[in-house]
Amino acid sequence: MEKTASADIESVDRVPHTFADSGGDAAATKSDQRLRELGYKSEFRRDMSLFGVLGISFCAIGILTGMSSAFQTGLFSGGPLGLFWGWNICSLFMLFIALSLAEICSAYPTMGGLYFWVCKMKPDIPMLGFCTGWIYSVALTFTGTSGNLSVALYLASLAEVGQGRTLTRVEIAAIAWGVNVASGIINTIGTKAIGHMSSFNLWWTLGGTFVLVITLLVKAPVKNSAEFVFTDYENFTGWSSRGFVVLLGFLQAVYTLEGCETAAQVAEEAKRAEVLAPLAVVGSIIGSWFIGLAYMLALLFSVQSIASVQGTSFAIPIAQLYYDAVGPKLTLMCLTVVALAQFMAAVTAFTASSRLFYALARDNAFPMKSRYMALNRFQAPYYGVWTSVLVGCIISCAYIGSTVAFNAILSSAAIAVMLSYLQPIIIRVFWPQTTLLERGPFTLGRWSWSINLASFLFTVFICVLFILPTASPTTALNMNYSIVAIGAVVLLVGACWAFWGRFRFTGPVKTVEGFGEANGDKLE
Repeated sequence: MEKTASADIESVDRVPHTFADSGGDAAATKSDQRLRELGYKSEFRRDMSLFGVLGISFCAIGILTGMSSAFQTGLFSGGPLGLFWGWNICSLFMLFIALSLAEICSAYPTMGGLYFWVCKMKPDIPMLGFCTGWIYSVALTFTGTSGNLSVALYLASLAEVGQGRTLTRVEIAAIAWGVNVASGIINTIGTKAIGHMSSFNLWWTLGGTFVLVITLLVKAPVKNSAEFVFTDYENFTGWSSRGFVVLLGFLQAVYTLEGCETAAQVAEEAKRAEVLAPLAVVGSIIGSWFIGLAYMLALLFSVQSIASVQGTSFAIPIAQLYYDAVGPKLTLMCLTVVALAQFMAAVTAFTASSRLFYALARDNAFPMKSRYMALNRFQAPYYGVWTSVLVGCIISCAYIGSTVAFNAILSSAAIAVMLSYLQPIIIRVFWPQTTLLERGPFTLGRWSWSINLASFLFTVFICVLFILPTASPTTALNMNYSIVAIGAVVLLVGACWAFWGRFRFTGPVKTVEGFGEANGDKLE
């Protein structure tokens, strides 16, 4: 039997909430009260602990998967020098972004995340919140689709290494469809299953990184020198500017580290969300920084031939690095470790997108409100889950026809995430005195504006870098079409606002009465 959790502004909960569904848990009760102060009735069970919420962000970042899938980008654009220094520089600035978002998250711990924060801080411009929510929902859905295709590519590489069989594009796309459906099934089971999986992924990432690092360093026949790892410059891009080539390698680090904010999407399912969610946002970046650094150094010390990786026939280039360094049998183990981590990361992206669809529908910013707010008996917003699955399967079809078109669609997801980060940070930079007047337990104090400014400048820089040509001379096959894809997304979202959103959406819709800003939003 399904529960429909919908409420219109004309029909709100006027009965004082006793927090009976929290089971007497004081932390959950406090989080439910804060949610009511923000205007929302608690609809989800608060089953997630710190490890569950932290695991969600770790899943979304996917340090093993992001590093493995995008490693060749940095290796061919700047080489070890660009990879090492780019990783540390980008990690520092991504930490600044995480701190900026965590401060807002602590004040507004709701599953709307970036979308709700923009609406709350700039209520006089509803279009800004609407567009942020839609662009971010596209980014999350595309990210999940990208992750599921990566799982298919890892499985294809396993078939190549283990059986010598090369899979066709149709077969890889079919596997991606299966992985999309599996992600949907797991998300339909609900909060507890996702919480357990994300906690498991946290330990899997730590243990898997340890195993991969030791395996690479012990089994690699030739260990590269420290001079090679920290100073060797490689350029397979065709560009002559050394500085620009190294900057292109930054994209690998940024792509890998996106996703820390995903903890906010499950804030309404976490105990003491105003503390745990911001801690997860920041902690996931710090942990990913150092775990990723250890894994990267192991890869750089053990890579046998950059040219071999560049010319590989395997479905995913990192498989060639493993194959050269540890041999076919251990390559199968390495690919399995990363593939499972990649699957859990993709599942988490659909978790976040379905919660965002729920939040948008709750505020009349998404069509079919009652259906997208419907929860099944496992407390899962299943309409949002299966919408993500459907979109993922459709986009995966593009891989059959053109990998160029498919890559353009998915690269737009990385830009869309950064654009979504940009909206709340812009507000905090240009309107610092009139936004976030109520603070949560996590606050940056006097460093808030400086950190927000650094985050703003870096985000703008990366958004520009993402759309620049990555190869020279530029041809129809190596053109960076992400500008076309993200432009199409922005135009689509703008059209949705112009022809539908501006008539329906005025800002967050309260589903409870009797609580609000007048009752004191400041948390102790």
